[in-house]
Amino acid sequence: MNVRRSAATLAASAVLCVGAAPAALADTPPPSPSAPPVVPSGLFGKADPTYDGVWRQSIALLAQQTLGLKPAPQAVDWLTGQQCANGGFASFRADAAKACEATTMLDTNATAIAVQALKALGGKDAAVKKGVDWLKSVQNEDGGWSYVPGSPSEGNSTAIVTSALAVAGEKPAEVKSKAGKSAYDGLLSFQLGCAAEPASDRGAFGYQPADGKLAANADATAAAALAGLGKGAVVVPAATDTPAAALTCPATAGDVAGAAQGAAGYLAEALRKDGHLTAVTPGADQPTADTGNTADAVLALAAAGHRQSAAGALEWLKGNSAQWAQGNPAALGTLVLVAHATGTDPKAFGSTDLVSALNATGPAPQKADAEPTEVESEKKQGSDNQNVWWIVGAGAAAGMGIGILLSGRRKKNQL
Repeated sequence: MNVRRSAATLAASAVLCVGAAPAALADTPPPSPSAPPVVPSGLFGKADPTYDGVWRQSIALLAQQTLGLKPAPQAVDWLTGQQCANGGFASFRADAAKACEATTMLDTNATAIAVQALKALGGKDAAVKKGVDWLKSVQNEDGGWSYVPGSPSEGNSTAIVTSALAVAGEKPAEVKSKAGKSAYDGLLSFQLGCAAEPASDRGAFGYQPADGKLAANADATAAAALAGLGKGAVVVPAATDTPAAALTCPATAGDVAGAAQGAAGYLAEALRKDGHLTAVTPGADQPTADTGNTADAVLALAAAGHRQSAAGALEWLKGNSAQWAQGNPAALGTLVLVAHATGTDPKAFGSTDLVSALNATGPAPQKADAEPTEVESEKKQGSDNQNVWWIVGAGAAAGMGIGILLSGRRKKNQL
């Protein structure tokens, strides 16, 4: 969830421009990078926040909440100050004192994760409602959402928004477009069903069709599993643990929970080969370990009640995620959420104390109040932007490249 959000934002904006003139991309050099904005004192992380500020802040705050920590007031104030008057969030606004303009590129993913964080913090009902109302206002006719409003729906953003709606107390089945399509209708349209070939892809979700055909996308699949289960980034450890199973065929039309379990079955099988997920990034010819999506897959499997199916990948993360997450609040926060969902000690995640590492990237938290947070009540019941421009170019030219970029994660991983 760390490179993914920055790449996704650039990819989204690139596609809006490149879609009309793809040939121009090959002949036009990437724009010269300008000086990165100064990182505000209340923001987690030291890397350029232009493409992932809201995402990484929200993940960090959610992670601290699960740890029983009370986030620093300036960290919370920074996030709330990023919201525009209409309720939406951009990926990052350097001057939050300045009102959002019509040209401000609002971001459904940033808004959705901010809604989750604000809901978990408590006492932010007005901001949560404004965020939810904005998300509803940019729903596409097919029931889904795009990263940047006005673009065609895609599986990843539709899943992330659907999760946020559920966390905020909405019923996604009742959140409908002007054409009468619900958020669940939009979500299910991206699943590779019982007729998909190869059969191993059945149950997976795709990012966006290419030439009328969906391809399995681990990022979208993990996000869709959470959305179909009515869960968000914070997953309370399940009371039961059963093996993940393949998509039940014939599938029952409109069975969102069954679709989510089918997605979990796909992820479990995908993890079985190497103990982690892999991806081929643009410009490469060999797959490499996909740490961000592996973390997302573990989180999804835990949410679906299949911790044993995720056990091998969890151990792989403990031994192989330290470098990926170093100094990256979105990545560290995601691993804290993984530890929370699997009942793992976050202070001894392999060789890493995730708690200390996360807290070191931002304002020091306070001790939690005696009154439990919403997350605790429920329990009782990167940032690396280098070479991002050439990644965007390759992704846009490939058509399906944004789905790959989103798998680079997140998206921000942090997002």
